[in-house]
Amino acid sequence: MALLPDLRLQQRLDARFRKRINRAPSPLLAHALPWLTVVLGSLLSGWLAITATPLVPPLGYLMLIGWRQLRPGLLPAWAGLPLGLVDDCFSGQPAGSGVLLWSLTLLALDFIEARWPWRNFGIEWAVAAAMIVACLLIGGVLASGTGTFAWLPGVLLQAVVAVLAYPLAARAVAASDRLRLVRFREIA
Repeated sequence: MALLPDLRLQQRLDARFRKRINRAPSPLLAHALPWLTVVLGSLLSGWLAITATPLVPPLGYLMLIGWRQLRPGLLPAWAGLPLGLVDDCFSGQPAGSGVLLWSLTLLALDFIEARWPWRNFGIEWAVAAAMIVACLLIGGVLASGTGTFAWLPGVLLQAVVAVLAYPLAARAVAASDRLRLVRFREIA
């Protein structure tokens, strides 16, 4: 009777591992999904609400930070150029501000990853919050073009909403990462 539970366990393990034979993630999906989610986030930010003051967080930027913190080697440092350019086209910011700020963000995240490779979610959230606030404030200065700071309360409200929305963006990135690594049948 002692062999019966071991036999059932062995059968379950065999069935579980049999499902993984001759399966691999799609290379196209594995490489394209991070780029597509960031672009979709940039597009979605402008579609959710059109207001006089910025209320919707920069979803593309949140997704970029989330991907970079979850999988540091997946998006290269030069990814800030094309992704920032797409965001510039749809966000209403001056041309080049997204390219500059997103590239600087990726370089800063590279530096942080090299200095402190072991972090927890609290530190990741604090780093993301600092990047979000800095990006929104510098973007506000670049977009205002005047010496007044009448835009500051609206941008600070957007920064608070974006910092509080970052954990949701990180969860969305984690779910996308699981989808990215789904194994499909491999044709041999």
